[in-house]
Amino acid sequence: MEQSESTVNNCLVFAVNGKRFEVSTIHPSTTVLEFLRSHTPFKGPKLSCGEGGCGACVVLLSKYNPVHDQVDDCTVSSCLTLLCSVNGCSITTTEGLGNTKDGFHPIHERFSGFHASQCGFCTPGMCMSLFSALVNAEKTPRPEPPRGFSKLKVSEAETAIAGNLCRCTGYRPIADACKSFAADVDMEDLGFNSFWRKGDSKEVKLSSLPLYNHNDEICTFPQFLKNETRSTLLLDSSRYSWYNPVTIEELQSLLGFVEDGNGTRVKLVVGNTGMGYYKEVESYDKYIDLRHIPEFSTIRRDNTGISIGATITISKAIEALREYNQSGFYSEGDMVYKKIADHMEKVASGFIRNSASLGGNLVMAQRNHFPSDIATVLLAVGSTVNIMNSLKSEELTLEEFLRRPELDSKSILVGVKIPDWDRIMGISSGTEMKLLFETYRAAPRPLGNALPYLNAALMAKVSRCTTSIGIIVSNCQFAFGAYGTKHPIRATKVEEFLTGKVLSVGVLCEAVKLLRGIVVPDDGTSSPAYSTLLSPAKQLDHGKISTLLSSAKQEVELNRQYRPVGEPIAKSGAAIQASGLSPYAFGALELFPKLHVSPHQCGPCVQVCPPMHASSSMHVQPICASVCLSPPCDVHASGCLLMPLEHWSCCPCLRRPWDSPLQGLALQATSQHAIPLLLPPINHAPPCLRQPFVVAEAPCHAQFSLQCNNAGVEPPCA
Repeated sequence: MEQSESTVNNCLVFAVNGKRFEVSTIHPSTTVLEFLRSHTPFKGPKLSCGEGGCGACVVLLSKYNPVHDQVDDCTVSSCLTLLCSVNGCSITTTEGLGNTKDGFHPIHERFSGFHASQCGFCTPGMCMSLFSALVNAEKTPRPEPPRGFSKLKVSEAETAIAGNLCRCTGYRPIADACKSFAADVDMEDLGFNSFWRKGDSKEVKLSSLPLYNHNDEICTFPQFLKNETRSTLLLDSSRYSWYNPVTIEELQSLLGFVEDGNGTRVKLVVGNTGMGYYKEVESYDKYIDLRHIPEFSTIRRDNTGISIGATITISKAIEALREYNQSGFYSEGDMVYKKIADHMEKVASGFIRNSASLGGNLVMAQRNHFPSDIATVLLAVGSTVNIMNSLKSEELTLEEFLRRPELDSKSILVGVKIPDWDRIMGISSGTEMKLLFETYRAAPRPLGNALPYLNAALMAKVSRCTTSIGIIVSNCQFAFGAYGTKHPIRATKVEEFLTGKVLSVGVLCEAVKLLRGIVVPDDGTSSPAYSTLLSPAKQLDHGKISTLLSSAKQEVELNRQYRPVGEPIAKSGAAIQASGLSPYAFGALELFPKLHVSPHQCGPCVQVCPPMHASSSMHVQPICASVCLSPPCDVHASGCLLMPLEHWSCCPCLRRPWDSPLQGLALQATSQHAIPLLLPPINHAPPCLRQPFVVAEAPCHAQFSLQCNNAGVEPPCA
């Protein structure tokens, strides 16, 4: 389908750290992370899990709204976000906050001073999560913070990094570094650091912290991009195989064209976060972005409830649900909305919720049996969905939607409606009838990326019994999911049993017995007995504990006899790690993707000569190294790699698969830019190197897999 000339942009245009990028052609499956690491010098975002579950690839994505003349800033997983979806947007990585040339950002310096970085692999993502929280906190109408602090709250600082995982540092120093920016922080609550000593006054501590000035914060959306983000938001579909329908009619035409085609594979795209859970093993011919259709991207609230478009992100849905009724009296219907929002905030992590769509979550629950918390919660409150197909639009209850066969290629989920329970139940302020609603979630972690073992949502309309002492249940709706079933279900038999009864211990015990017969995991479910035991509501009470970190004090006794051993000294290179300037092993493979060893036919010498393939902005020259095998099986290797010094730090070590790591591999600079890589002889190596040995570093700044075999075949790079 052709797009109008006025809306088509022949080139993908966006900004990275304030610099303009234009991409003429690229495959639509390319992610932001792939582009950053292969086409730009910004290597701060790292590929770790590739699922949006660790936060190592987090970047700040900024979008400009010309109607309201405002910039929306949020973190996203660059390993899942498709590059074509950021057309007209601005990306900020940790390098854009500060570096060795322009000076480090206070985030980098405080992460270093609070000992919040060890290997540093995850640190850039954490810095961006915190930076996003700082930027958005400054947009709030809160009072001006004291000098050196931000408008951020301690609770927000803690939850900002809830989805960022660290495998070596421990979260105490990371949380301390983040909380040091909060205006309401208790300085005594911050742990061991290199900024102040024990017993120092609060004034000394404040003056010792790297100064943060919220008025001098970085511009996340350059002006030149604002001028272009007016009428050229849509890409040329013929060039990119990326379609941007702006009306339902255009979408129906596209879907009809696909249906009539021969084997054309199409992917409907919003946030692409489902790729993190369901790995794509097949390629698609066309991608259809649904975000530009108004019916899919609006939120409406009236006296019947809240209607949320299918492409609305989970984060935006949470904001809409937390907007209280402005009528001036307490509304139990708003209580329902708030608790739904509170539960949604426990789903995934912030950088996933910022791009994952509400409709996509429900479609995965219906089509792929995804263990969705959102589907369970919305099922309990009697939500409905709107489905559009080529012939008509139909409204179904969420329960009907989950039970029906998966949507075909011409059927699209338009949106979901959450009813207003004040209106439905006839509840108003001052009446004796009460609406009770609670949600539960049992998962390995209360916050962050962790799928639930079981989730539940319980709603009941209760009142005091007029004939006896007790509480009578007038109506109830219970939903359970994620326990090893295809989709969430309603506990209808339990609801029917409890309706009209006065609550007592005996009644509740009978209800639990009925529930155990309903919540039965399917065959093949891991730990089915555990999920079954969780189903009674009394077993879920543990899920209502506070999810924030507890306050504590850290006491460290120092002995000056062995000074400076034990003193809080910031690790050299920690700020470099935080700013993303410290390369790692797989970075060398990106620069030299075809690095390998080819045995000489005439002798025992092995040559390593990678091709000329490097980022032009880094001015990297190829490395040539040699490995010589000579009696008594000693290995000698040498080489020279030309690279700017700012991309290198620390000394490497040689790791051999048949022995412990050998320390002492020197990495020295003979000039301002040249760094020779010298490998000492290795004794006691096997007669033939049948396994690769790796030149690694601490952290691994370059990895060269040198392989040799008797067959003389060139092995691929590991």
